Amino acid sequence: MESRAGDDGTPLEGPVRTCVGCRKRATRSELLRVTAGSDTDGPMVVRPDLDGTALGRGAHLHPTTACYELAVRRKAFARALRMTQGGAGISSAPVSDYLDSVAMNSTDRDWSNSS
Repeated sequence: MESRAGDDGTPLEGPVRTCVGCRKRATRSELLRVTAGSDTDGPMVVRPDLDGTALGRGAHLHPTTACYELAVRRKAFARALRMTQGGAGISSAPVSDYLDSVAMNSTDRDWSNSS
């Protein structure tokens, strides 16, 4: 039977998934689900599934640039999503764009008082 404890030994509430980047376990609500699909031009892309309801196989990722970069370096998206191309030519740019927009929104500053 699978342990429902996090990497630090604390119990996790709800469904538990593993980040494809850092390989740490976390609750599903803490992770970003990504899925594979065709882009508008036809090539396969990895894109964020913000609602977590898209059909098909999904993989989970901490919504951080560090975990994203680890996943890209390890070619974890293609492996986790069982993409037949072996990772060659598969773009994960939509995930990167989403993470950049989230980071940009969370670091908005009021520059009106800066000198």
